[in-house]
Amino acid sequence: MGPADAVLVGAAGLLAGAVNAIAGGGTLIAFPALLATGLPALTANITSSVGLVTGYAGGALGYRRELADQVGRLRVLGPPAVLGGIIGAVVLLATPSAGFRTAVPYLVLASCLLLAAQTRLGALVARRRAAVAGAASPGGAAPAGGEVVTWPTRLGVLLAGVYGSYFGAGLGVLLLGVLGILLTDDLQRTNALKTLLAFGVNAVGVIVFLATAKVAWGYAGILVVTSLVGGIAGARIARRLRPAPLRAAVITLGVTVAIVLIIRG
Repeated sequence: MGPADAVLVGAAGLLAGAVNAIAGGGTLIAFPALLATGLPALTANITSSVGLVTGYAGGALGYRRELADQVGRLRVLGPPAVLGGIIGAVVLLATPSAGFRTAVPYLVLASCLLLAAQTRLGALVARRRAAVAGAASPGGAAPAGGEVVTWPTRLGVLLAGVYGSYFGAGLGVLLLGVLGILLTDDLQRTNALKTLLAFGVNAVGVIVFLATAKVAWGYAGILVVTSLVGGIAGARIARRLRPAPLRAAVITLGVTVAIVLIIRG
């Protein structure tokens, strides 16, 4: 690992941690940076998952105020998130390297589509929240995490966990969609819950990955530190920053990476 590669991955970690907290899609920054160092696609993906897990932790730490009274939800949704993370990690490890390399450009494009749909998804969530608020009794529109969590919500979190552990980009969007549509709360609290569940998915995936020899530990160590710093900063910035321009930049980067990978074959 040369100095230039270390700087590239460190900068990618800072940006990825912040982006995951603000708009989602941090993997679309860290993963191409790792590919640029010459790592194989499967190793780059696993290393990205291991290194970015602290970014999700940092984001959750930054949202601790919004998470304070959502313990009941976490007890219910934590297990399906963890189970999904285990399943996704096992499936990834069972995927041949050549097969994963072929699938990567299309996984990247799928992640870009998820990010592109985030604005429409947010509007759908807002309309549903307004409809529920209109039909609910006063104070019923934003419960403090004590409402019944339905089985469709648990299934949605499970499936998002499988995807997120297999290829992390877009996990936050999926979780935000599931939680925003099927739970009733304000966006910041929903985003906080999403961030902590995403951390759980990635953490359990990392535990599975640690049993393999497919982690580039030098790069993973750099990402662990820089994505943590980026995640904490991103959670603070997210309360004030409009995420649309950042999301557009991440999508543009992702599409460019996918095209290059397809051309290279």
